[in-house]
Amino acid sequence: MNAATVSPLLRIWGAYVRWSAHHPALASLVPFVPVLALWAAVARSGMFPPVFLPGPIEVIDRFGTLMANGILPAYLEDSVVRLAAGTAVGLAMGIPLGLLVGLSDRAYRALWPVLLFFQAIGDIAWLPILLIWFGFGLTTMIFVIVYTVLFPVVLNTVLGVRSVPLELHRAALSLGASKARVLWEVVLPGSLPNIMTGLRNGLGFGWRALIAAEIIVGTSGIGFLMFDARRAGSVVEILLGMIVLGVLWYVVDSWVLAPIERATGQRWGLVTE
Repeated sequence: MNAATVSPLLRIWGAYVRWSAHHPALASLVPFVPVLALWAAVARSGMFPPVFLPGPIEVIDRFGTLMANGILPAYLEDSVVRLAAGTAVGLAMGIPLGLLVGLSDRAYRALWPVLLFFQAIGDIAWLPILLIWFGFGLTTMIFVIVYTVLFPVVLNTVLGVRSVPLELHRAALSLGASKARVLWEVVLPGSLPNIMTGLRNGLGFGWRALIAAEIIVGTSGIGFLMFDARRAGSVVEILLGMIVLGVLWYVVDSWVLAPIERATGQRWGLVTE
């Protein structure tokens, strides 16, 4: 490839990079354009019957229908509320437990193997016994979310606490700081980058666990919408549910969690070095 051919391509790429820097939200949609084009081409090619692989237009039409009749907003609200409740409980349990295990050598030796053991047991593995204990209901789904969010938060909090240099503890104590103040002004800020990483990972795992729980035990929510569509043989609603899940998580992760994680690392990340 000669320079005359490369130069226009480089100019186009440079213009795209500059445009994407000024319009990151729009630029994030560009990679999906070829995916949609390929999907539409395959759907129209006749390789598969429309009932097996509907095209983007059919999915958009069903999206408008479910939005107009209120089903999709109601189900989406149910899923988001469950995720928020489970995440809040997971954080309320995970951060204090992580601080305890990270600060105390005795607690670390006693609890770390237990944490690793239960982390290895997948959230879905709990569903059979949860159905026996709590039945098909909200308690089962919240338990699954809490369980899934808890361990990434705990383990990352422990990592963050134990990566704060002991010299910073001693320096704060030598200046007259109480243990509570050392915890609040040294340990917790130094652990925040890891805590945010744990929260981001926990939310991602919790979102997938929620959908699985809604498919198995739910009576509402996006997961239930997809499973109920399977009973009716409606592939278009299954695809719609998958797209809604992907778009919602992409927005939350890329536009909310990732910027908070970066800002936290920039503000307090040097404390952990």
